[in-house]
Amino acid sequence: MDHNTTNATTGPKHIMGVIGWSGNGKTTLLSALIPELIARGHSVSTMKHTHHDFDMDQPGKDSYRHREAGAREVLLTSRKRWALLHELREEPEFEMDELIAKMAPVDILLIEGFKAHSYPKIEVHRPERGKKLLAHTDDSVIGVATNEEITDLKVPQIDLNDIGAVADFIIENMTRI
Repeated sequence: MDHNTTNATTGPKHIMGVIGWSGNGKTTLLSALIPELIARGHSVSTMKHTHHDFDMDQPGKDSYRHREAGAREVLLTSRKRWALLHELREEPEFEMDELIAKMAPVDILLIEGFKAHSYPKIEVHRPERGKKLLAHTDDSVIGVATNEEITDLKVPQIDLNDIGAVADFIIENMTRI
């Protein structure tokens, strides 16, 4: 699958990643960026990769008991939302492209994490944290959102504190993504 543009009937039209070291503000940026892009008329979904085990369910709830009993999938539904819990058991983790294909059509999919994948990315970088700049070694980084000027960048810098500028950058680059 081409990471840059997907079939509009089966998933997102455009994909932009947001990467960076832990504690640099990726989630904070996304939390402000999502409503900004929506206000500009774009539909937005997100995907986040975690290296930790997680459970959206709670012990003792019916859905939890269904999964513990061996159900491969449990679909939770209410009048406000639905969620499909898929148990991998001993199966390997899905590839990112397979997960993207399961998503509903939207204008923009923002992905937090999945650093090793080749989709276009904005790096969130705070020089004061002392971490190396990923943009120096990752050709898929097309911009760096930072709170300080960086002199040796080969990609555009965006003011991390200017959500409008970050949204502008994503929209301007949607022909590339």
